[in-house]
Amino acid sequence: MATGEITAGEYIKHHLTNLTFGRFPDGTWGWARDAADVQAMGFWAFHVDSLAWSVGLGALFLWWFRRVARRATAGVPGGAQNFVEWIVEFVDANVRGSFSARNDLVAPLSLTIFVWIFLMNLMDLVPVDWIPQLAHLLGVPYMKIVPSTDPNVTFGMAFVVFGLMLYYSVRIKGLGGFVGELAFQPFGRWGAPINLVLEGVALISKPVSLALRLFGNMYAGETIFILIALMYGAGWILGVFGGLLQLGWAIFHVLIITLQAFIFMVLTIVYLDMAHQEHH
Repeated sequence: MATGEITAGEYIKHHLTNLTFGRFPDGTWGWARDAADVQAMGFWAFHVDSLAWSVGLGALFLWWFRRVARRATAGVPGGAQNFVEWIVEFVDANVRGSFSARNDLVAPLSLTIFVWIFLMNLMDLVPVDWIPQLAHLLGVPYMKIVPSTDPNVTFGMAFVVFGLMLYYSVRIKGLGGFVGELAFQPFGRWGAPINLVLEGVALISKPVSLALRLFGNMYAGETIFILIALMYGAGWILGVFGGLLQLGWAIFHVLIITLQAFIFMVLTIVYLDMAHQEHH
């Protein structure tokens, strides 16, 4: 931006574009050069950067927790063990407070969701130009490093939670009980058509709200960081002001990234608890 090689619009568009690999209409596979290529690929378009960063951060989470668990001691714990134990106790307290049934999957799932989403969100605090510029030097044209700003990632996680909701609803209540819950509440048997519409919308809104809430908040936060970064190329006065804005927004954003991970975790616990409850 300082050299005036690209416009502000091109700068923003570049930073919000995923590195995409997919299949073109003629059957060939390749890398997308622009938005038109992504649209032409349709369903068979893979956001390689989102996949790589999300899998990598998930692997980091597993490696770190396993490492701390293997080195855990009954004596005076170290800083890493203290921190991990605090996270586990925090998640466990939320599960005990919001989940009234018994299911050994819920606590590990909640821990995974909270830590994994937090790590993905945490990447938003990395200065927006550092890794994309490094990738550019290595010949990679695009690089988005915050997986939770990609709706494919957030919807993927939300659909997994939704699948578990449906599975446990049918397993606990039976298929007839689950369908009856949708058809006969809240207006009884004679209001079945209205019940199905209301309950169907409420059911579908759960994964949609999970995905869009996380995506919307993180995408907005990333966009603000990009807009602040534009100020560095507009003279030293705006550059200094931009630095102060960036620091302030980063401090505030720490709350946002933690809150969004917490909300996704708590709603997952609540939705699974609802799936385990039988209504009479």
